[in-house]
Amino acid sequence: MRPLSKDIREKIVSTYFEGSTSIRKVAERFRVSQNTVQKLVKQKRETGNINPQKARGGKPSQLAGREKEIISMVEEHSDYTLSEYCELWEERGGVRVSESTMCRFLGKLKL
Repeated sequence: MRPLSKDIREKIVSTYFEGSTSIRKVAERFRVSQNTVQKLVKQKRETGNINPQKARGGKPSQLAGREKEIISMVEEHSDYTLSEYCELWEERGGVRVSESTMCRFLGKLKL
């Protein structure tokens, strides 16, 4: 989900800080959750800005740190399909990865 635009964030926070309404009413007015209003107000108080925060990292790939092995595998078997790469990877390392995982990793390596 995309972050709220800066102008909407400013309107939400300024409406709340005007003091004439509650978080619930601000949320209803701008059609956002109460939690969103609470987070924006807290962020404004603590940091002084309301810019969207950077996304935090997720789970690292099962193939992370194994780039040399993947490159070697692709060089040896350049005509394999994703499914065949996954099978070969499982045979070599004992770890089964999905075709989409293999595809994303090969894409990151520009292979």
